[in-house]
Amino acid sequence: MFSEFDETRLDDPEVLAAYDSRLRHLAMAGARIRSEALDARVPADLTMTPRGVIVAGAEARLIRAVLEPVCPVPLIAWPLPGLPGWVGALDLVVVLASGSQAYDSPALMATAAEATRRGAQVMLAAPQDSQIAQTISGQAIQVLTRTADPTAAALAVLAQLHNAGLGPVVTIENAAEAADMVAEASSPHRDLSSNPAKDLACALADADPLLWGGSVLAARASRRLAEAIRAASGRHAVASDAGEIIEVLQHTKPHDLFADPFTDQQQRRTVLVILDDEHSGEAELQAGRLLHEAAREAGVRVCEIGAGQGSEVDRYITLLMHGLYGATYLAIGLDGQPD
Repeated sequence: MFSEFDETRLDDPEVLAAYDSRLRHLAMAGARIRSEALDARVPADLTMTPRGVIVAGAEARLIRAVLEPVCPVPLIAWPLPGLPGWVGALDLVVVLASGSQAYDSPALMATAAEATRRGAQVMLAAPQDSQIAQTISGQAIQVLTRTADPTAAALAVLAQLHNAGLGPVVTIENAAEAADMVAEASSPHRDLSSNPAKDLACALADADPLLWGGSVLAARASRRLAEAIRAASGRHAVASDAGEIIEVLQHTKPHDLFADPFTDQQQRRTVLVILDDEHSGEAELQAGRLLHEAAREAGVRVCEIGAGQGSEVDRYITLLMHGLYGATYLAIGLDGQPD
């Protein structure tokens, strides 16, 4: 499926044209965020402050990562069909049924149905014509989605949860602008010399990366990026905490720069990718320093993706989009499956 990485493909107009729809989809992330937020401008009508919040579906862990530090009530991200036994009429169940494979997911249908049966308040993010929306339309606070983008839908839900007094301020336009800025910097029309996403792809060209995020949201972005790299290359890509990555680095054999690629069998080199949230606390900064030291001792290259400025959500979008662009250019350089 994949060939050897060829960096000249990243600036070849004909090659890039073959991946136009994939690159265009990334470039439209800001527009999707704005579109999904239209309904979030009307405050959610919660009948009461819930005893607890349960979030299920695509990007439930993103919702948890944003809300957990400030939410005034207990909150969990629930990965299974149905609900925990303690959930009842005093609780809020948030169901994220946005995404091409989630609209009518049996697991989410079971969760929504169980929440309704128990009398819990339900907030549902789903298309208006989906089966799940039609099933519980009269019994849920609906955040209508339009674009099948689970991240954009999650931001709309976060805005509603802020309106309900359960989360921090989420300025949708700022998050969309963050996506737009990454799209401009990572445009296929920018050549390799001035394109950070193409540069990241080249760093990953012959590597099995280890990924670490320097905050809760950066760690979430690192996991999303690891998934994208695996899909783009068919290779190993592991996102983990600093301690586990340091253990791997301590057992990493140095890459032999003088090995003959035709006669010497050699594993792909290891690359450490740090998603750097400049607003991390002292513990995260110390972990980052230890990672740099371990990588230096192991002779492992370090690539850093900066989060820039703005709110936590803005910085998450910056890290995520930069990584997704890099993974896409990696697929292009490897001559993966075009559009």
